[in-house]
Amino acid sequence: MTFQEFKNSLSEERPAADFSVLLKALWYDAKGDWEAAHNIAQSREGTRDYDRLHAYLHRKEGDQWNAGYWYRRARAEMPSYSLEKEWEELVKQWLV
Repeated sequence: MTFQEFKNSLSEERPAADFSVLLKALWYDAKGDWEAAHNIAQSREGTRDYDRLHAYLHRKEGDQWNAGYWYRRARAEMPSYSLEKEWEELVKQWLV
């Protein structure tokens, strides 16, 4: 699947069944369901990719302190660029 195909799927009511759990979380986030995405992030705390998702979601929420905690747990730096770019990078990373 390409990034554009993933973006096109946002017109659907539900994420595709064959999406990975992490991609489903980003799909829910893009659809405005932060809570569903956050539930996925919390489901495997201590796993680097899930912690990275968790960091992004708290950054998006505006909770910089909590986001910083999760970026550190994921061994990643908090981006200085837009949330939209971060979302796109995560989608592309997890499409592979």
